[in-house]
Amino acid sequence: MTRTVLVAGTASHVGKSTVAAGLCRLLADRGVSVAPFKAQNMSNNARAVPRAPETMDGAGDTTSDDAGDASNAYGEIGVSQYVQARAARCQPTTDQNPVLLKPRGEGESQLVVDGVAVGHYAAGDYYDDHWERARAAAVAAHGRLAAAHDVIVAEGAGSIAEINFHDRDLANVETARFADADILLVGDIERGGVFASLLGTLELMPDDLRTQVVGVVITKFRGDRSLLDAGIDEFESRTGVDVLGVIPHDDPGLPAEDSVGLPATDERAVRGDEDGVAPERSVTVAVPRLPRVSNFTDLEPLAAEPGVRVAYVPLDASLDDADADAVVIPGTKNTVDDLLAIQEAGFDDELRGFDGPIVGLCGGYQILGEEISNAGIEGAEIEDAAATVSGLGLLPVTTTFSEAKEVVDTTLTLDGRGPLSEAAGSVSGYEIHMGATAATGSVDTPFARGGEATAALGARDGDVMGCYLHGLFENDAAREAFVTAVFEAADREPPGASTPDESPYEQAAALVADHCSLDWLALD
Repeated sequence: MTRTVLVAGTASHVGKSTVAAGLCRLLADRGVSVAPFKAQNMSNNARAVPRAPETMDGAGDTTSDDAGDASNAYGEIGVSQYVQARAARCQPTTDQNPVLLKPRGEGESQLVVDGVAVGHYAAGDYYDDHWERARAAAVAAHGRLAAAHDVIVAEGAGSIAEINFHDRDLANVETARFADADILLVGDIERGGVFASLLGTLELMPDDLRTQVVGVVITKFRGDRSLLDAGIDEFESRTGVDVLGVIPHDDPGLPAEDSVGLPATDERAVRGDEDGVAPERSVTVAVPRLPRVSNFTDLEPLAAEPGVRVAYVPLDASLDDADADAVVIPGTKNTVDDLLAIQEAGFDDELRGFDGPIVGLCGGYQILGEEISNAGIEGAEIEDAAATVSGLGLLPVTTTFSEAKEVVDTTLTLDGRGPLSEAAGSVSGYEIHMGATAATGSVDTPFARGGEATAALGARDGDVMGCYLHGLFENDAAREAFVTAVFEAADREPPGASTPDESPYEQAAALVADHCSLDWLALD
């Protein structure tokens, strides 16, 4: 019988994803067939993965007429489950995250079921009208995973102790129940009061789940481990629940699940500045902090390059003051609203006056164009669905939105130009976007698919380039070409290559294996 382990938390961002990924890799390395699972995720950081065959073309009970193109072979899942599938050495599929909520502002989210966008709903409407369907999809997806794997490592969401949500807590309470899961409770000591958080969570959990708790793990500890001994003894005495481990504060480098870790929209923050490269030998890639940013993990491979600083800057920032050598505009859940925010803050003028490389990814690509039609489909602040808004005019393309959503895993052929000058070979990534983009005149394209090079994939004009390919900078050829272009624009020599770190999956596995008891898993 398949075993499910639910990694639940006392709160958000306590280290659940790290523990889950670590368990996935540990089990996989010991020859266990393991798969990740998160019944319901809320994130704009998504990946395109193959859909479960049972959910396509009307098969099963969860796909309906309002679920978009049911024949599309690819669907969306949260990036954490994609990462955990990589850690588990298994094929990522939509079964691993059957329900995804993508916030778009004003208390409204796009509902994605079995990888397919269903519609936009306020929270109350989702729970009143769609939650039962979401639960059915989650139960069915878990059943399919259980039929194919020995262990499922499920990740909860937020806190399992949210008593106001216990009747509709799909990722925690309902998963624990329908999967009959062993519950591993994770608490973060960095924010303080970890024993109170753990004790309070146990007290507020539904009574029927209390016996399913196999133990707790304390994360993000700094200092002398022995200082916790008295607290651990008292906690175990009061609860009868074992503390299975204390994980030190050591980031394995897994991609972030959502944008909570980014600076506020009015703050500046820099990533990649702890590599030991002197400031005078480094370059800065400025990233406008869009209010509705999505798939910001596209920037993480750049921040990992020696000498490259990724600086998130407010929209009212000066690129000169930010010492920007290049600009990347990331994806956005609401292209039109973020375009309007850029224009209102005057950042469009900053971009027009900038003479270094500029790259727009997905929504950033759309923003760089001349105009966007049917803007009300993607813009919450636009009442007329058929409205047209002016883009930044830095690329000779226009975008027309429709309700259809492109979700595809893809491989393209590079024809390096502009910010990707001299890059060649193939690049792989994924597309997740609404809207079709076309050229308004003659335009260079940075790559082709199937031998065809069109602005539907991307466009380039001088040092400005845009494309729909998420994961562009995960490809060595594209990333190295862009980094070279940025150093050339800054008139600096790039530092020598660094020694690659151990994979984040192995680092997460080591944190769990070295600091947690796994006896409860009975792996031997």
